[in-house]
Amino acid sequence: MVRNKFMAKLDELNDMLLDMGRSCETVIAMATTALKNQDKKLAEETIEFDQHIDQLEKDIEALCLKLLLQQQPVARDFRLVTAALKMISDMERIGDQSADIAEISMYINKPFIKKLEHIPQMAENTIEMVTKAVKSYIESDLELARSVVKQDDVVDELFATVKTDLIELIRQNPENGEQAIDLIMIAKYFERIGDHATNIAEWVEYSITGIHADDSKKA
Repeated sequence: MVRNKFMAKLDELNDMLLDMGRSCETVIAMATTALKNQDKKLAEETIEFDQHIDQLEKDIEALCLKLLLQQQPVARDFRLVTAALKMISDMERIGDQSADIAEISMYINKPFIKKLEHIPQMAENTIEMVTKAVKSYIESDLELARSVVKQDDVVDELFATVKTDLIELIRQNPENGEQAIDLIMIAKYFERIGDHATNIAEWVEYSITGIHADDSKKA
C-alpha cells in the first residue's frame, strides 16, 4: 500500500517534470522569436513566462522533499528524486537565461549587422536537448541522455562561430560594436542553456547508474 502511494507520487513527479521541460522549450522559443522579429511585446511576455517556470520549480521541490521525508525511498528511488531536485535547478536557470535573452533583444532597435543564422540554430539545438533530457529521465533511457551530452558540442561550435563572425564585424567597423556585443551575450546565454541541458542529462545518468559524470572524471 505504501509502495503504491509512492509510485503514484513518482508518476505525479514525472508529469510535473514534463510540464517544466515543455515550459523550458516554450520560453526558449519565445525568446528566439522575440529576438528574430525584434518583438518587444513578446520579449516582455517571455520575461513574464519565466515566473511560471519559477513556480514549477517550487512545486516540484516541495513534492520531492515530501517524497524524501515521508516515504523513505530505497536507493534507486532516492536517486530518482535527488536527480529531479538537481534537474529542476538547471531548468529554472534555463528560464532565467531565456528571459535574459529576451531582455537584451528589447534594446536591439537597429537592423541586424549580420543575418541571424547560427543563433537560431543554437536555439533549435538547445530546445531539442531539453526535450531529450527530460524524456530520458521519464523513460530511464541512458543512451538518450548521453546523446544530449554529445549534442552540446554542436552548440559550443555554433557559439564559437557566432563569436568569431561578430568580432570580425567589429574589426571591420567599430560602429558595429554595440550590437555585436549584445549578440555575443545572447549567443553566450544559449551556450549556457546547452550546458544546463547537459547537466540535466548527467543527472539522468546518475538516476539510472548511480554514477555522476563528475564522479567518473575523478575516478
